[in-house]
Amino acid sequence: MALLQIAEPGMSADPHQHRLAVGIDLGTTNSLVATVKNSETVVLADHEGRKLLPSVVRFLPDGSTAVGYEARRAVSEDAQNTIVSVKRFMGRSSAELKLNASLPYVFAENDGMLRVKTVAGDKSPVEISSEILKELKARAEESLGGELVGAVITVPAYFDDAQRQATKDAARLAGLNVLRLLNEPTAAALAYGLDEGAEGLYVIYDLGGGTFDVSVLRLTKGVFEVLATGGDSALGGDDFDHRIFCWAVSEANLSEILAPDDKSRLMVAARAVKEALSTAEEAAMNVTLSSGQTITLTLTRAKFKELTSRLVQKTIDTLDFVMRDAKLDRQNIQGLVLVGGSTRMPVIREAVKSYLGFDPLDNINPDEVVAVGAAKQANLLAGNSAGDDWLLLDVTPLSLGLETMGGLVEKIIPRNTPIPVAMAQDFTTFKDGQTAMAIHVVQGEREIVDACRSLARFELRGLPALVAGAARIRVTFSVDADGLLSVSARETQTGVEAHVTVKPSYGLTDEEIMRMLKDGTGNAQQDMHERALREEEVESRRLIESTVGALATDADLLTDQEQNNIRDLISRLLAAVESHELEAIKSLEKELTQATESFAERRMDRAIAQALSGKSVEDIEGK
Repeated sequence: MALLQIAEPGMSADPHQHRLAVGIDLGTTNSLVATVKNSETVVLADHEGRKLLPSVVRFLPDGSTAVGYEARRAVSEDAQNTIVSVKRFMGRSSAELKLNASLPYVFAENDGMLRVKTVAGDKSPVEISSEILKELKARAEESLGGELVGAVITVPAYFDDAQRQATKDAARLAGLNVLRLLNEPTAAALAYGLDEGAEGLYVIYDLGGGTFDVSVLRLTKGVFEVLATGGDSALGGDDFDHRIFCWAVSEANLSEILAPDDKSRLMVAARAVKEALSTAEEAAMNVTLSSGQTITLTLTRAKFKELTSRLVQKTIDTLDFVMRDAKLDRQNIQGLVLVGGSTRMPVIREAVKSYLGFDPLDNINPDEVVAVGAAKQANLLAGNSAGDDWLLLDVTPLSLGLETMGGLVEKIIPRNTPIPVAMAQDFTTFKDGQTAMAIHVVQGEREIVDACRSLARFELRGLPALVAGAARIRVTFSVDADGLLSVSARETQTGVEAHVTVKPSYGLTDEEIMRMLKDGTGNAQQDMHERALREEEVESRRLIESTVGALATDADLLTDQEQNNIRDLISRLLAAVESHELEAIKSLEKELTQATESFAERRMDRAIAQALSGKSVEDIEGK
């Protein structure tokens, strides 16, 4: 019997062909893309050898965008259209974000969806993040020389369902096939465990630019099991910058109402001071405001420690909470791995060492370790790692449940439950003759619905009209490997069923994403047309210049009619170039080339004749 090689959709049927897959660390401050080449994991760099891509997007009046270093240079000059730290806005409403005074943006909110007002229109965090992902995708495909089959994208472990869905939507908008969403601490543990051969109980302390996570993992012979996770998706290096910003405003006696560009200048200077204090005992802040006023201040490391003590303690409190959740003592821990650029701050390292009683591990670059782990997982999921064998057992960061009578929460899936998972619970009707039931899905640890996050609402209709308590409705919660939730409800006697794939209130709808994808395709076609036009214009100008030069030296080789025809074609081609008429340019280029073919041959004959003039056969052969 013949055997058939079956391939995943979109993948080659050749089992020996290396499939191009990458791991992407979509960060608050910087983003990276990594892949596995010849069994070695490498972080891909741009043309200038830079591995980090600043997570900054600038929108321009003509509808174009700048991403990365180019955009970051415009932060102080065009603050309202240059978006930084967009990851903090993902899947969030303005009420949840509690927007601080240092942000230079003007926000709009439609249907609960936060958007930033720019010269190119209102932009959602999903759209802004997709621009960063597009840049990383382009870098990877250029570097690897082919189209990607997929990507593993990392998210903070404490990202909830809305934030995860927003990340997946951004990837979809960028044209990426998401192989899996992977928790950042788990990705770091994967990189550390495989590279260092670590086994035992490890804590991953991940403090990035805008998010903070702690996870406790058990590493055992290729099995990466998350025992507990916790964190704060609104705590990171940006908050340390903001403390310096507030200190500077107070020290300089500045008005709290600052121009957007001045806010950005102060925040940029605050970040520079924070980074300088990682290696120096004090750092100077020099900022010239739009009014011409110059701010000159000096911040010491001791003062910085005082300003940020509450932020540092929040991370230690979370670390202690996760340890207790995992039912572990400090002496059980083999090591603590530092992840994220913000862990370079001495105040963080000192606090972690004080809590644990030993130095944390930092022998893998904290900026790159998450992308490296994601690349290893992507390589495995793409089918390239036949020799590798490891298992990731992740967990749900927050409890999932539904509302019951009295506004209470019944938890169906408790936090720190291994995923993927499906759990069910039976419910019944409250009134006699009740033929429908409203189901309200929530996420959080509190017992009261109002204190938890609403994820979705749907109705189960067609229930048998029985006395209260007689009907049996089974509600099933399913969480996939990406941490995304779907919920179904089924009346057991009649088989009546309803189902919802949870689509967060603060994400893009499927219709919006499809519209944006169509717009993107339309723009891509327009961009291709524009590129073709410009290439033809350059070629036409080159052709015109060379022909005019030839006429200036060898016009006597042409008849008057030939000269007039060539000069007429040059004039018409130049007019088409100035009018940006692509088809006319192509047609006239062809005509001019044909009209000058004979002229080119005559010029060649003349050049040869001049070169041979006065030479004998012996002279030529002697050469």
